[in-house]
Amino acid sequence: MAERAQKLFAGTRIRRLRRELNITQLQMAGDLGISPSYLNLIERNQRPLSAQILLRLADTFDIDLKEFSGDDQSHAAASLKEVFSDPVFADMQISNAELTDLVGASPSAAQGVVSLYRAYRESLAGNAAMAERLANNEGAQSQDMMRFPIDEVRDYFHDSNNYFPELETAAETLWAEAELTSEDLYLGLRGHLKRAHDIAVRLLPVDTLPDVTWRLDRHSRRLFLSEVLVQPSRNFQLALHAGFLGFGELLDEMVARTSLAGDEARQLCRLGLANYFAGAVMMPYQAFHAAAEKFRYDIELIGYRFNSSFEQTSHRLTTLSRAGAKGVPFFFLRIDHAGNISKRFSASGFHFARFGGTCPRWNIFEAFQTPDRTGTQPVVMEDGTKYFTIFRTVRGMGGGHNLPRQQLAIGIGCKLDYARKLVYADGLDLAGDINATPIGVNCRLCMRADCNQRANPPLNRRVMVADNYRGASPFTFAQL
Repeated sequence: MAERAQKLFAGTRIRRLRRELNITQLQMAGDLGISPSYLNLIERNQRPLSAQILLRLADTFDIDLKEFSGDDQSHAAASLKEVFSDPVFADMQISNAELTDLVGASPSAAQGVVSLYRAYRESLAGNAAMAERLANNEGAQSQDMMRFPIDEVRDYFHDSNNYFPELETAAETLWAEAELTSEDLYLGLRGHLKRAHDIAVRLLPVDTLPDVTWRLDRHSRRLFLSEVLVQPSRNFQLALHAGFLGFGELLDEMVARTSLAGDEARQLCRLGLANYFAGAVMMPYQAFHAAAEKFRYDIELIGYRFNSSFEQTSHRLTTLSRAGAKGVPFFFLRIDHAGNISKRFSASGFHFARFGGTCPRWNIFEAFQTPDRTGTQPVVMEDGTKYFTIFRTVRGMGGGHNLPRQQLAIGIGCKLDYARKLVYADGLDLAGDINATPIGVNCRLCMRADCNQRANPPLNRRVMVADNYRGASPFTFAQL
């Protein structure tokens, strides 16, 4: 079954390219072998870019075709939409089309607006924290404004498409130097830590190591692991420390190349990169990609092959962006019962809210009602993009009766065009008009007026109070 082609409208990007080259429509049309009137229609988004014209653009003007991928523009437009949904912009009725045009005409300016808004929100949060401290008579001691370092790091990973070839190469180097085998990765990594770094690994009872899951004693050169760690987590921790000890300079160089500000953000980034390395060691790229294709992205079967958990396997699926061996571009997120997002990655353009929870129409929340059961749901965003989503609960580490294991939900998905490659979509009529659930980023950013699960009205719409009727939504609001 052939994948359904999506029309690519890139008028603003074509116009920007032409202006950067300082050529006229007549000149560009001649170079592309089309009429000036047709180029004019393309620039006004009245005609889509055909594959033939796209290839001519790449050949004639030496550009990267990824610049014309809609994912980055869609993500940037979603970020701008979140910005202009703030009440501070209530009098500026900016349409989605205008936001898309702004991103297409000047992506740097669009990113600047998002950065300014982020600084504004962080300033408000810092002021609120200071006011609370003063109200509690804690004094007026100065403190740094909250800068949300975790969001800075998440944006860095998103902008890198959650793929780091240097770490993939480092993981392959470790496999070769340590002579690791998939039959018993734990013993291989434990032996490598002892031989290469003089670090002995010991597994301790939970009552001996009650408050932590692992601890590195640099004085005695021992790495202690708690028995509460299941085998995939034990493998991960050994791979993580092999990265810290053997490739620390590489991690430092990669962090230094970022534009992250502040020690906290840089430390979080270094940890995130080390975690990526550990995942690449547990699930080597070439073998993992081959298994994913062979098993049609069956997460449980892939996990058996690499002795990895559902979460580890799902996370690794978001990193398959190697040229010549790309996998399905997935997004990934992890939430708790309250809807708080504790981890998110996107290689598919899926829109995550920076502030607030997720859409209640997305069935990821139902995963908590059926623990350990994998569910699926096709969804459609407000911009018409359809995704195929997969969700299941996972359990974090626990410490017995008095400290029960945390239950979380994992959501992973891809654009509907890729669903035919997934075992989870078997039986669905992907060629027809599939019944996809309309969802939004979250209630504050969603303009769907017919949603009966709204918790809040949109931020940039005036609420209309009626005393003679009530519609499907608990909130009635003005439309543009």
